[in-house]
Amino acid sequence: MCALCGSLGGDEHWTDAVARDGVFTRNRDSARRRLERARRVEVANRVLKLYGLRLSDWQGTSFLLSTFTGKSEMVGDLGHLWAAAERLSGRACDPLDPDFLSRLDADD
Repeated sequence: MCALCGSLGGDEHWTDAVARDGVFTRNRDSARRRLERARRVEVANRVLKLYGLRLSDWQGTSFLLSTFTGKSEMVGDLGHLWAAAERLSGRACDPLDPDFLSRLDADD
């Protein structure tokens, strides 16, 4: 998504399911949106644990990214996740790196 569309779309990140006219989502009720958000956190944590990080939902409005040693940072939306992950871990985080993907597959 381009920056302009993201700016005009409202306060929500483009990946979030929102119940608003003109926005497609199959999750019209808040319970289903919370379940989808929880699932996204679960998937993100599968990747982040290999970097020594953990993501948690913070009151349905943002996320808390933490290291296993306790350092933490608030993340407004999933679009800011990887920059925060790099700051907290002190290393480059590339979830599409072939070596990383092999480690992720082996972790199943």
